[in-house]
Order: sequence, then C-alpha cells, then structure tokens
Amino acid sequence: MLHPMVEIEEKPSAAPVRPGRERPGKKGHGPDSLGGILAKIILLGITDAVAAFVLFQLVLSGEWLIFVISLATTLVINWIYLRRGGLPAKYLAPGVIFLMIFQVFVMIFSTYIAFTNYGDGHNSTKSDAIASIQLSASERVPDSPQFATSVLEKNGSYFLLVTTPEGEARLGGAETPLETVTPSTTGPTGAATGVDGYTTLDFTALLANQQAITTLTVPLSDNPEDGSLKTADGSTSYVYTPKLKFDAAADTFTDTTTGVVYSDGGRGSFVAEDGTALNTGWKVNVGLDNFVRAFTDQNLQGPLLKVIAWTFTFAILSVATTFALGLFLAITFNRADLKGQKIYRILMILPYAFPAFLSGLVWSGLLNPEFGFINNALLGGAAIPWLTDPVLAKISVLVVNLWLGYPYMFLVCTGALQSLPEEVDEAARMDGAGVFKIFTAIKLPLLLVSLAPLLISSFAFNFNNFNVIYMLTGGGPRFDGTTFDIGSTDILITMVYKIAFGTGAGRDYGLASALAIIIFLIVAAVSALSFKKTKALEDLN
Repeated sequence: MLHPMVEIEEKPSAAPVRPGRERPGKKGHGPDSLGGILAKIILLGITDAVAAFVLFQLVLSGEWLIFVISLATTLVINWIYLRRGGLPAKYLAPGVIFLMIFQVFVMIFSTYIAFTNYGDGHNSTKSDAIASIQLSASERVPDSPQFATSVLEKNGSYFLLVTTPEGEARLGGAETPLETVTPSTTGPTGAATGVDGYTTLDFTALLANQQAITTLTVPLSDNPEDGSLKTADGSTSYVYTPKLKFDAAADTFTDTTTGVVYSDGGRGSFVAEDGTALNTGWKVNVGLDNFVRAFTDQNLQGPLLKVIAWTFTFAILSVATTFALGLFLAITFNRADLKGQKIYRILMILPYAFPAFLSGLVWSGLLNPEFGFINNALLGGAAIPWLTDPVLAKISVLVVNLWLGYPYMFLVCTGALQSLPEEVDEAARMDGAGVFKIFTAIKLPLLLVSLAPLLISSFAFNFNNFNVIYMLTGGGPRFDGTTFDIGSTDILITMVYKIAFGTGAGRDYGLASALAIIIFLIVAAVSALSFKKTKALEDLN
C-alpha cells in the first residue's frame, strides 16, 4: 500500500552562539551585557585602586619580591576578566587567589619562620638591634644642660618639645630625632609650649600617661652615639648617652661601667664571654635548631611529650564517644513509627547550633568549683575541682566535647542509615539473624565504608580543636617545672598558640612554627594511613 508523501518544510537550524555572546536582537543578562560590563569595570576599578595603593607602599618599604608577585597577580586578574571567553577561569580565579593567600602563603611563611629565631627580642634587623641597644642602655650625662620641656601628642604618639639654653625650639619623638621648629605658643619664660598640628598635654594628661612619657627616649640626631633626651616630670629633660658603646669596626659592644665586651655570637645576639647575651637581638636563620630544641630542651621536652600523648588521647576518645552516641541516637530516632520524630531530631542537634567558643565559656561557668551551677545546685554545694584537678579537667573536657560533637555524628549517621537498602535487613532476618547480628555484621560495616572519611576528618578537627580547650580550661592546670605556660589539658594547637602569643617564656614564633609543622606532619601521616585502611575496607566490602 502506497502512502501519500508528506512534504515537510525544514527550518534552518539556529547558528551556534559563542559562549558569552548574545544573539542579535535579544536583551542579554550575561557577563558581556551592558550591566555585566559596568559591573566588571566597577569591580576591576576597585581592585586596581587597592592594588595600586598596596604596590606603592611596597615600593616605599623596599619589598621588591612581594611587589613583583603582587604586580603579576594584578595583571593576571585584569587579563582574565577583560578578555573574551575563558569563563571557567573567571569563576575559578577568586578561589585560587584566596587559596594562595590564606593557605599556600601561610604554609610557606610558617615554614620559613620555623627555621629562624624570630620572636621577642629577635624581630628585626641587626642595624635596628644595635640602635635599640644604644637607646635602651643609656645613662645620664653628668652636669648635662637642662632643657625646658613640653610633652606633645599627635596621632597617639608622644613628642618632646624642648627649648635649648640658646633659646632654640626643637621637637622630636621616639622615631624622629630632634629638629628645629617654630613654636606656636610660648610660656612666661619664653620656652616653647606648643606647635601647630600637635596637642600639648596638661598636668592631668601627664599624670594619666606618666609611664609612657617617662619611658620616652628622643634621639638628639640620627647617630645614636650622640645621645638622647629623657624627661622624668614632663617639664625638664636631660641628655643621656649610651652605657654600651658600639665599635663598628670590631662589631662589639663595651659596657662603659664594667668593661665587659659583647660580640656577635652568630645566633642573632651580642654575647659576652660568660654566655650572657644582651636582651635585644635580631632575626637570623637557625636551621633545625627549633625542631631539635622541641625534643631536647629540658624546659620543654617533658611537657611536649605529655601534650602529644594527651592530644592523641583527646582526639581518639572524642571521635569514638561522639560517633558512638551519635550512632546510638540515630538508630533510636530512625524508627518510622516513632511519634514526634522531627521534634526529637531538632532537639538533638541544638548543641551543634551554638558557637563552640561560647559553649566553652558557658560550660566553664557551670563547672566552676565555687560558683558553678553543677556543684552548687546539682551536687548540693560540693567543692569538686572540675577544671583545676588534672584528671577531672581532662574528663570535663571530654564530656563537654561529647556534648558539642555528638549532634554532627547524629546527623551524618542518620543520613547514612537512611541510605542503606532495606532488602539487606529483610534477607538477614529471613536467615535467622538477630538485631545485634544484623547491626554488627551488616549495618556497621556498610556505615563505616561511607563514614570513614568523615571520622578521619573529625579526628583531624579534634586534633586541632582549639576552642573547647582554650575556652573551657585555658589548657590548665599548669605543669610544674617549666617556664612555659603549658598545662594538663593543653593539646598541641593550644600549646603552639601560647608559645607564639603567650606570656610565659616570651613570644617565640620560630619555635611555634616548628611545632605547627610537626602537627601538620602528624595529622598528614595519620590521615594517609587511615585513608589507606579505608580503601582496604571498601575493597573488602
């Protein structure tokens, strides 16, 4: 049978459109539309303006390496966003840049600092250290002339306005040597009392800032050997000269009172023959000294080993307890016939909704041995040292971290349980397996396959869980026999923080960076081993 032929008119297919280009006659909303171009110009203009300011400051400070990197980054950003096409690069560029700044650069810089002696007393160059020593170690010149003085303030800094015996007004600060100025006001004796642009402190202001004013040292000139001016009462100043004389040819300091000679010891300090070092030094490379010191310094070795052991204990127990409780609650509230299931689940995740550092502070108040709610209200006024006894403090930290951590495990376990096939349970019941056997032989292995990476990440998180330790116990109670502020509940990350920014033995950024690298290596090794075991578990499954 013949069928009538139907003639079908073929319409020309639409021409392919290049990415980022609109078809003629259609109003676009893409990156090449009028709005997109205006937004691009505004954002690039702001970015380039900030970059120009930063580049100018880098030129003034002489940071040429950072200048070149910043200039290259700015040019690349403009090239990416001004050219046509390359849409993936336009989305990826911000993330890559922030990754380089906040991750890669921080890691590289921390590694560099770990091989230096950077810290209190060693945070500048050798020339700055020499000038600082000359200014700090000074004594009053006998029979030095008296200078009429007024203390001035500008932008939070203090300056001395002095009048020389010849009647010349001179102004200087801690960073600026004395220079001749024209006073705007004078006192009854003709001494200068004010300068335009500066605020003259009255008697009340002098008393309020007495410590800062009496420690103010104003150099007479750019050469520290010429001496400096100091004031004890804010009205008169005297000339002080360095007690330690610097010999540039010999590269030594000599104490004019005792005759002791301090020479460059090669470790960023001027050291005498008996090993005594001047307080102010400079930053130098020390190689592996910080890493060796961490495990050989008797003042640090014992506390460090205890902290490492507790860090592993804290991380492992935190993961184990939170996972166990979270899984138990997930199984309990995963019953389809349970009434109020949604309400219970919301209540279970409430601790997860509060910031960890605030929860730590709240629990610190609840566990206070004298005024805490737990001792006074629940235990009838018992004086239990929850946070001051080494053992109880560790138990308290684990319990509080359990309260903070189980909601996360409850959420992930609930999701994992709901993803398991029901047919497996039914088949196991038909084979006569009980509830416990089904859980241990079927459900738990299947859960571990999907949850093992999360458990590893949870271990890494708790290994560096700064908030709960620092806010709850502050790392205490403190160890005896060490000058470092390290305690029984400190983990490695809180220990690093205290060494870098604490008060105990001073700030030691080099040692703190070395310990941070050790933390990274430990976590990386544990994670690599755990992921290897996880892969074996997946293959077995």
